[in-house]
Amino acid sequence: MKTKITLNLLFLGLFTLSAAASDTEKSTYYSPAQMSEEVKAVVQNKCFGCHNTDSKNDKAKEDLDFKTFDTLTNLKKVSAYKKIGDVLNENEMPPKKFLDHYPDKKLTDAEKKLLMDWAKAEAEKLVKGM
Repeated sequence: MKTKITLNLLFLGLFTLSAAASDTEKSTYYSPAQMSEEVKAVVQNKCFGCHNTDSKNDKAKEDLDFKTFDTLTNLKKVSAYKKIGDVLNENEMPPKKFLDHYPDKKLTDAEKKLLMDWAKAEAEKLVKGM
C-alpha cells in the first residue's frame, strides 16, 4: 500500500513538473504579436483583407496570415517581421495590381514607416528573448 501511494505521489509530481515545463517551453517558443492601436488600425484597414485565413488570395495568406500569426514559433515570427519590413521597404505591398482596383488601400509614407518600425521592434524583442 505504501509503495502504491509513493508511486502515485511520484507520478503526480512528475506530471506537475511536465505541465510546468510545457508551459515554460510554450512561452519560450511562442509569443503573441504585440500591436499598438495605431498599428492594428493600419493592419486592419490595409493588410488584413488579404493576409488572413479566410482570404480568397491563397498566396497572400500563405505568405502571412494574421489570424494564425500567434501560433508561429518565435523564430518564424522574426522571419515574418523581417519579410514585412523588406516588402514594405521595396514597395511590394500592397501590390500594384491590387492597388489598381483598390487605390484606397495604398499605404501612406507614415503608415509604411509605422509598420516597418513596428516589425523591426517586435523582431528585436523576440531576438533578445531567445
